[in-house]
Amino acid sequence: MATNDELHQIIARTVTRRADADAGAADSVVLWERLSIELIAIIGRLGFNTLYARSIHVVRVQHPWLPDDADPRFEKLRTSLERQAPALAAEASIALLNTFIDTLIQLIGEPLTTAIMRSAWEHDIVNTVAKGIQQ
Repeated sequence: MATNDELHQIIARTVTRRADADAGAADSVVLWERLSIELIAIIGRLGFNTLYARSIHVVRVQHPWLPDDADPRFEKLRTSLERQAPALAAEASIALLNTFIDTLIQLIGEPLTTAIMRSAWEHDIVNTVAKGIQQ
C-alpha cells in the first residue's frame, strides 16, 4: 500500500515526465479522463464532478487562472493549462490531482484510493516509476 506522500510523488513524476514538452496539458487531461472513468463507475458522475469541482475551488486560490467550474470533459482545464508556461501548468496539475486524491483518501481510505489510481493509471505509473529508478 502506498502512503499519501508516495501517491503525491507518483502524481508529480507522472505529470512532470513530459511537462517540458507541449504535451503536458494533454497528459494531465488524460490522467483526469482515466481517473474519472474509474471513479464514475463507483461513485457516479455527480459524485466525481462534485469532488472535481471542490478540488478546483481549493486550488484556484493559488492558481486563479484555472477554470471556475468543473467541466466534465476537461476541455476548460486543458485550455487553461495550455495557456500557461509548462512549469506553471505542471505545478497546478499536480496541486489539483493531489487535492483530489487527498479528498478521496479522506472519504474512502488510502488502500481503495491507491487501487483506483493503479487501475486508472497503471501504464503511466509503471513508466514513471521505471524512469525514476533509472535516474
